[in-house]
Amino acid sequence: MLIAQITDLHITAPGGRACGGIDTAEPVAAVIAQLNALEPRPDLVLVTGDLVDAGRMEEYEVVAELLDRIEMPVRILPGNHDNRDNLRAAFAPRGWVPADGGPFIQQVVEDLPLRIIMLDSVIPGHTDGELDDARLEWLRRRLAEAPDHPTMVAMHHPPFVSGMPGLDRYRCANGDRLAAIIEAYPNVLALVCGHLHRPVSIRWAGTLAFVAPSAARQIALRMGTDMPFAWTAEPPALALHLYRGAEGLVSLTRGVGEEFAPATARNS
Repeated sequence: MLIAQITDLHITAPGGRACGGIDTAEPVAAVIAQLNALEPRPDLVLVTGDLVDAGRMEEYEVVAELLDRIEMPVRILPGNHDNRDNLRAAFAPRGWVPADGGPFIQQVVEDLPLRIIMLDSVIPGHTDGELDDARLEWLRRRLAEAPDHPTMVAMHHPPFVSGMPGLDRYRCANGDRLAAIIEAYPNVLALVCGHLHRPVSIRWAGTLAFVAPSAARQIALRMGTDMPFAWTAEPPALALHLYRGAEGLVSLTRGVGEEFAPATARNS
C-alpha cells in the first residue's frame, strides 16, 4: 500500500504571489503531474494543510482546480493558513473532508490496510498549533476503537522540536500530552505532519514522526538561534509512505524538477 502526502501548497488567487514571491500554482501543478505519473500508483493522497495562503474562497477555487487533476482518492486536513469554513465549502462536496463534524475538520480513513487518523491542530489566527482537551480526547477515542490495527496519525503542526529554532516556536502545543496518548498505542506506525516546508524525521513517542517537504517552496535549513528566516531554491516535493504489512512503513521524499531552481553552473 502506498500513501502520497503533499503539504503547504499556499495557493493564491490568480496573479497572487506567496512563499517569498512566487506563483505557487506552477510548482504545485508540477508536483501533481509527478504524482499522477508515479509507479506504483498511490492508493491515497493526503493533503496536510496550508492549501491556500490567505484562506479566501477565490484561493480555494484555484486549489480545487489543481487538486481535481489528482487521479487517486484525496483526503484533506487544514493548516494555519486555511479557513475551515471555506475549506469545508470547497471540498466537502467532493468527499475530501467531512460535511459536518463540529468546529474541527477531522476524519478517519478506515478502508485501507493502514488506518489513517487525521487530526486538526489549527488555532484560527495563529501560526502555531494546539491540541486542546476536545481534540486529544477525540484522538484517544479513535485510537481505542482499533487498538490492534496498524495506524498512521496525520496533522499539520509538528508537536516536537525540529532543531530549527526559527520554526520550532510555531510548533503544536501540548506535544507532551499527545505523546502520552500515542505511546499507549504501539500500533501507531507513524505521525506525519507539514508546516515546516522541509523534510524532517525523528523517533518520537515510540513511533516515527515525519514532516513532509512543501509542494510549493522549501524553507532554508537554519539551525542557529539568531539566523533569519529565508527561502531556498530546493525544488518542490512530495512524500511517499510505503506500508508493507509486517515489514513496516517506509517514508521517502521526491523532489520535482530542477526547473524551479535558479540555473547554476555545472562541472563538465
